[in-house]
Amino acid sequence: MIEDPPLLTILRDRPRPDAALVARLAGAATGHVIDAMDGAGAMAAAIKPIDPARAAFVGVALPCQTGPGDNLAVMAALALAQPGDVIVAAADGFAGSAIMGDNVAWMARNAGAVALVTDGAVRDAAGIREIGVPLFAAAVTPNSCARSGPGRIGLPVVCGGVAVAAGDVLVGDADGVVVIPAALLGAVVARLDRVREAERALQARLGQGITHLDAMAALLASDRVRYV
Repeated sequence: MIEDPPLLTILRDRPRPDAALVARLAGAATGHVIDAMDGAGAMAAAIKPIDPARAAFVGVALPCQTGPGDNLAVMAALALAQPGDVIVAAADGFAGSAIMGDNVAWMARNAGAVALVTDGAVRDAAGIREIGVPLFAAAVTPNSCARSGPGRIGLPVVCGGVAVAAGDVLVGDADGVVVIPAALLGAVVARLDRVREAERALQARLGQGITHLDAMAALLASDRVRYV
């Protein structure tokens, strides 16, 4: 390139979703949220919580682009985080060195962040569990990273194969992380109530001993199935 890039590029004014809509997602299972999004929207399956027992969260995305083996953007994001944020660190899937650990988790908790998510690696798993802030990563390694940049904060990233922009809403639990685009938040919340009710109705029938869905019985009895 002709000129060296700035160490950090930061979006000054980040959009935030309706807090009442975000609150309605409290306690939502990621599977239910996905059903309300037509079956897709979760980050890569490798991105899992360090502590599955304390993995549930709902929060607003603060995306940062770190690049492989560098966490300058993560450290700056800690200084910019607002209560209710989820720091999403896109590390290009690099797992050779950790870009965050228990000290970062501690600072995030102090800042009011509700979770940290990265497609890279982390370290200090035992300490992270003690801090208690949900932290999702694709790998764990004791290797440490540099803090050199360049990095971006607040601008769109791709993390775990899913686009994440400032103001999107993330939902996590032991199964993984789901990204709700800000433009779809209202529709997803509205559909979520119907998904939950349908799940409750089905599980009530399961408790009565059903072994298959009515729709499957109808299909098996129809002319769309050939028995040989």
